[in-house]
This record gives sequence, structure tokens and C-alpha cells, in this order.
Amino acid sequence: MKNTISLTFLLLSCCLAESASQSFEQLAPTPPMGWNSWNKFGCNVSESLIKEMADAMVKSGMRDAGYQYIVIDDCWQISRDSAGSIVADPERFPSGMRALADYIHSKGLKFGLYSCAGSATCQGRPGSRGYQFQDARQYAVWGVDYLKYDWCNDEGQDAKAAYKTMHEALQACGRPIVFSICEWGDNKPWEWGNGIGHLWRTTADIRDCFDCTINWGGLGVLQILDKQTGLEEYAGPGHWNDPDMLEIGNGGQTITEYRTHFSLWCMLAAPLMAGNDLRSMPDSITDIVLNPDAIAVNQDTLGYQGFKFIDYGDLEVWVKALSGGDAAFCFLNRSSQPVDLNFNWKKMGLYHFSIAGNGFNLWKNNYAVKDLWSHKQIGTTKENLTAKLAPHEALLVRLSVIRNP
Repeated sequence: MKNTISLTFLLLSCCLAESASQSFEQLAPTPPMGWNSWNKFGCNVSESLIKEMADAMVKSGMRDAGYQYIVIDDCWQISRDSAGSIVADPERFPSGMRALADYIHSKGLKFGLYSCAGSATCQGRPGSRGYQFQDARQYAVWGVDYLKYDWCNDEGQDAKAAYKTMHEALQACGRPIVFSICEWGDNKPWEWGNGIGHLWRTTADIRDCFDCTINWGGLGVLQILDKQTGLEEYAGPGHWNDPDMLEIGNGGQTITEYRTHFSLWCMLAAPLMAGNDLRSMPDSITDIVLNPDAIAVNQDTLGYQGFKFIDYGDLEVWVKALSGGDAAFCFLNRSSQPVDLNFNWKKMGLYHFSIAGNGFNLWKNNYAVKDLWSHKQIGTTKENLTAKLAPHEALLVRLSVIRNP
């Protein structure tokens, strides 16, 4: 009887691991959407805070708009017990991680945690090096759905090998878990991350500024945008470039800049991980993060990442192929002065422009042009597109073919 029970348990474990492995590629068919604690709260995380954020995600309409993940970043973990198991801070998380995950799941959301490939996290908490399989099994027991995996205190490890080890641990843990590689682009994870993680950071941390570089680390929106050029070939369903989380609503930028920030991340097919206090969003911020037309560009099932098509200096034109033969265009004013836009679709050579695979072709078709912030049609591609772009403003439009009746 004992041998029979052991065999049954072994077979069940193998089936669970196989199920997790089979579903790995399907875990992020579109860029993940959710919320992460770090940008606003840093180490000041707690059970009550996370529950309140889950409640706010539902109440605000974000869940219904597609936001799924509630992710606790660094500082939730405090030690390891005598068996080596990771221990959550009992003062900040008195009910334990399983109970917290159950609460989040009861809201129709998914639960995420943070760890690090090094011996310690960026804030000096226990990392996962040497404990990858043990930690992954613990995450499965707790009901974790998403793991952000950092790169501090790496102690000279090979990045690809380190992340592959945790990938294997997650596949073996018996639970499908989205794997977010966070090594800041130092080792070009876009070249090796596909099949290891579902998304990988491409830059240093974002800061809540539109055009800046921080001496002690961090980049503004424009500086991160510039580093995405040329990476579009590495993105697609199940494997995404990650230009870091959203700063929208944290107070360091204007509403125009936050709208541009969101427009660009949608064009880049970037993960949309809010980083603000969801409990106190004014309507101006809610209107940005809930914009259904912009989110549809980000979540388009074709999975193409937008690319910079034309660079006029202060004015840039970004293009993203969409399913059904549509396309999104983003006209970005990088400067601190207004810019007059007068865009002739044909004269600019765009009649030669065709996006392979989705049937978009300005030479053959006439397209309706919809402003995705006013949610109104503003013309067709037979007419010039005119607008006055305020400093740091982006005009985000969707082109949809006009079919003859």
C-alpha cells in the first residue's frame, strides 16, 4: 500500500509539472497588466495595503479593463527558517501569503511576488540563489501567479544560466507562474530570454520624470523610449520587452506627459504595470489607465511591438501593426515647445509602407483615422493630418480600413 501511495503521488507530481510546462508558453499571450508596489511604496508594504490595492483595482474598473496582477515587490521577505524556506515578515503579513493570495484570487485577480537571482535582494532581504527550486515550490503552495526576479548581489553569475535555473524551478513547481526577468538589460536578455521568461527588462529603473537621467540611477520616459529602438524584432506573444513599470499618477509629471507615457507604452506592446496608489486616483489619472482604445492597441493579439518609423528630431512618428489590417500611429512631440503637425500620408512616402502579416497598406486602401484620446474620428488618410501638439504631447491614432459598401 505504501509503495502504491508513493507511486500515485509521484505520478500526480509529474502530471502537475507537465501541466505547468505545457502552459508556460501560453501564460502571457498579450503583455501582462497589473499593479506593482515598488514605484509608490518601496519597502513600505503590508497585508492591509495589498488588500486595499486589490479592492481598489476592482472598484476603479481596472480589473474589468484587463489589469490582472497584484505584485508585491521587495521587502515582503524577512528570513529563512531552519529548513531553508523563505519567511514572509510576520508583522507586516500576519495572515501569511497563502491567505493573502486567496483574498486576491477571490477578487478575480492574480497574485505576484518578487525575488532575486542573487544571494540577497536589492534591499538586502534573502535572495533565491541556491534556493530556486525550494522557493518555486513555496510559491506554488502559496498560490503565486507571477514572479518578478531581480539581479542584485549576483556575485558574478552568468545571467542566462541564473534565469534559466529559476525558469526550470518554476516549470517543476506544479503551478503556471508568469516569469518576469528584471536584470535591467545589462546582459541583453532580449537575445536569450524567449523560452526562459515571459518578459524582460530592457533598461535601468524608470523614474517619475518625462525627460531626465538620474545620476544615482534611473531614467525618464524619453530616455527609456530611446533604448527600445531596434528591439521590436524580439517581442511577440509570450515574450515581451519590458521598459519598466508605469509612473502614471505618482505626481512627477503633467497629465499631458502621463498620457504620452501611456500612449508610448501601449505602442511598445509593453507590460502595463501600474505603480501608483490606486486608492486615491483622480479622474484625470483613471481616464488614462482605463482608456479602452489605448489598451486595445497594447493588448492587440497580433503582438507586434511598435517601432520608430520617422524621426524629425523634435517630432517622431511611431507605428504599430494591429490585427485585422489596422495600424496605430503615434506622433510624439519630444520638445518643450508646441509643434504644428501637418502630416501628408501619401507625400511622406507612406504609400510604400506595408506591414507584413496584417494586410496594412496605405497605397491600396483608404483608412479612417481615430484619435484614441478624444475617441473620435478625425479624418481619413486621403487628407492631411493636422494638429497642434503641446510640449511633450503625443497624438495616438488608429487607422482602420474604409470598406466600400
